[in-house]
Amino acid sequence: MSKNDNDATAATTKKSKKKIILIAAAVLAVLGGAGGGYVAMSGSSAQAAPTKGIVTPLKDSITVNLADGHYLKLNFAIQQTSDSGTTAVDPAQAVNSALDVYTGKTLAALSTAQGRDTAKAELLAATEKDYNTSGSTVVMGLYYTAFVTQ
Repeated sequence: MSKNDNDATAATTKKSKKKIILIAAAVLAVLGGAGGGYVAMSGSSAQAAPTKGIVTPLKDSITVNLADGHYLKLNFAIQQTSDSGTTAVDPAQAVNSALDVYTGKTLAALSTAQGRDTAKAELLAATEKDYNTSGSTVVMGLYYTAFVTQ
């Protein structure tokens, strides 16, 4: 072997070692970040998601005045958590919140799936505020059982 061949082989070996070291460092950085994220998410400060309990339906549909002379006939059920026990909540507060959320909305806004989902999210937030007091989680979801606009 000539001196040039030895120099070329040494340079190639140094480059491939550097490449391996850089790849290993990148892999370790990714794994370290993922591990740190896992530890942060599963730490003692993270609360477990509530589990589903009983479902409390409204007995009767409610009628809500929409904008421009239209109306909405609405019925829904309240998904309670298992922590709330087996006693159904009084749905009066949820009905009141539904009237507040839906009154005055336009027919066009509620005619799309996105519009219904947005209004439902608003109602869920209001219902959670009504029922989830003193640090306890009683309500975790809502289900439309009737949704008719005219």
